[in-house]
Amino acid sequence: MSDTGLALPGELLLLALDPVRGKPYCRGRSLEYGVAGAVLAELELRGHVAGERGRVVVVNPLDPPDPLLAVFLRSLPPPGKGRSGSGVAARRWVRQSGRRAEGLYLDALTERGVLRRETHRFLGLFPYHRHPAGPASPAQLVRQRFENSRAAGFPDRRSRLLAALAAAVELPSVVRRGDRRSRAAARALVREEWPASAVHHNVRQDKAAGAGGGDGGGGGGD
Repeated sequence: MSDTGLALPGELLLLALDPVRGKPYCRGRSLEYGVAGAVLAELELRGHVAGERGRVVVVNPLDPPDPLLAVFLRSLPPPGKGRSGSGVAARRWVRQSGRRAEGLYLDALTERGVLRRETHRFLGLFPYHRHPAGPASPAQLVRQRFENSRAAGFPDRRSRLLAALAAAVELPSVVRRGDRRSRAAARALVREEWPASAVHHNVRQDKAAGAGGGDGGGGGGD
């Protein structure tokens, strides 16, 4: 966990949500996939999982102190188990777990006051949520630290993972802004970091199927 008090899924959400409007900067289900990928990245940083040839393998099945991470660790096959011998395909896990991961983390951040939840209605009928910054939000600090890390070339593993995930969900602030070298470095990290690669595969798949447009996600528990 970083000194913001947030794990990678929370930091990614604060980078991806407009702090005033509460709307994701990325499109379609991209943020769902990104949060699921951030869960895997945080579990890897804490020594619980590893990526092996496109699969997520549990190397330490003991519950981490973070209760949400423990929930998702328990959703992964135990060591030596899985449909193909060991673990589960990272791409498939990200797609299947994305909506739940985003919802649970949005709920948790709302309960902590990091985000607020606003309910709106599409056409006056169908409810949906927006999540602007709350009174306890470190969003400004997260963004400033991200920019500092970008300027320094993402010098540590946590900053590289966050940059890779942000590029994988195609946040405009990562894939369109900054100088050419920093944009290229972020795109290269997507290929190098297996959780981000799994996320980006699903983002590209949705775009190819015509599902990448439309309003951003940012749902969460009702």
